[in-house]
Amino acid sequence: MQANTAKTKKVTRTFTGVVTSDKMSKTVVVQVDRTVMHPKYQKRYVRSQKYKVHDELNEAHVGDVVTFAECRPISRDKRWRLVKKNA
Repeated sequence: MQANTAKTKKVTRTFTGVVTSDKMSKTVVVQVDRTVMHPKYQKRYVRSQKYKVHDELNEAHVGDVVTFAECRPISRDKRWRLVKKNA
């Protein structure tokens, strides 16, 4: 038996959200909203989750829409890095 020699690329998760706080140095808090269907009542509602995102250049500010991706743990709470600031 030979080992699988095909290279497998690890899929990194990316999200888009709105910056809610930029008071920390090199860190922004981003809120991501997603629509979920209730299993019994079949009504859509919005679930929100906040992520601490590493922003090396301090370029994102409150109200900006940003895209961020998964990365190695940077601190106890930060496991995400800023990819780009959207228009």
